[in-house]
Amino acid sequence: MTEPGKRIRIAVAGLGIISRTVHLPLLQRRDDLFDVVALCDLSPTRVTELGGRYGVEDGRRYTDAAAMLADGGYDAVLLATSGSHGDLAAQALRAGLPVLCEKPLAYTLAEADRLAELGGGTPALMVGYMKQYDPAVAEAARLLDDLGGPERVHAVEVTVLHAGGDRQLAFANLPPAPGDVPAGEAARLRAADEALLDAAVGADPRARTLYRILVNSVCHDLSLLRLFTGAPATVDHVTTWPVRPGGPAEPSVDISGQLPGGGRYGIRWLNLPDYPAYRETVTLHHARGSLELVFPSPYLLNAPTALTVVDDHGGGERRSVFRSVTEAFEQELVAFHAMVTAGAAPLTGIDGGAADIRTSQQVVRRYGELTGVAIGGEAAS
Repeated sequence: MTEPGKRIRIAVAGLGIISRTVHLPLLQRRDDLFDVVALCDLSPTRVTELGGRYGVEDGRRYTDAAAMLADGGYDAVLLATSGSHGDLAAQALRAGLPVLCEKPLAYTLAEADRLAELGGGTPALMVGYMKQYDPAVAEAARLLDDLGGPERVHAVEVTVLHAGGDRQLAFANLPPAPGDVPAGEAARLRAADEALLDAAVGADPRARTLYRILVNSVCHDLSLLRLFTGAPATVDHVTTWPVRPGGPAEPSVDISGQLPGGGRYGIRWLNLPDYPAYRETVTLHHARGSLELVFPSPYLLNAPTALTVVDDHGGGERRSVFRSVTEAFEQELVAFHAMVTAGAAPLTGIDGGAADIRTSQQVVRRYGELTGVAIGGEAAS
């Protein structure tokens, strides 16, 4: 732990879309709190480009994340590599480095258990669920507490209109992928992730596809459920269906079940590559009204999330809207700084990340029960 308020040196592993459009620009914006001193990516071209842009010394630009972690020389690490982060997070924790970890935390509960042992029960890792730090989400949580807490929730409805990445990122004008990632290293990492997926849910490609959707995207909605009501108590229904014949490999997904307080939840994740824009709606219904959150594309910095509050006013319906342009990703970084310097607990640490892995495996297991798809690995037990 460093001195509260101190500017901390941070290393970033993984220079893909989320790092280029969000993390690095915000770390630069908050140079009162962070100093980016090391970068890593499989692409030498990308490391060179971004290392120059953000003033990282040549000797602190890496193409091997394990080597970057072994060299040290910084106070904390941000993991934004693809796939499971279990191994790299474990290496960082062994080195005594606090971690901000993009989702998924890991693919398996065994990885999460190992991280929990290394974390030692102290705040050492934050999972990057930026929606939990959105000012509109914080206001909704405050209003729910005023209403009497999670037990007042009758139902939660979630709808995600998942537009294609080209539509979500058209504003960013990103260059094409460099194409210089070593084929052998990329193949090695893919094989490692495939082995972890097999350990998590088994070999069936339908189970793997569903699980990837859950741990890479639906996990954000699971994190909001945990924040508002607690993790789902049951998974009663799961179905998937294709967008269109011959369309994208990833189907749309519908999940429903019971909340810990007795209410119900439904999550509908619609894979719509040609939809005009990304949109996510999370609505909490209670006996006297609703709290509705509408999220824009996560890559649009400082685009406000709208919280619409519906309640009774003199026997009629009243609607009020709360908006803030305070960026959720930036608030997340501020909270991470507080974790590193003052030991402040994150909204989602290792235990919360493990809870979302567990729920995702429960969804896959229920999918197998309902469809006959063979489920293996941890999800089968």
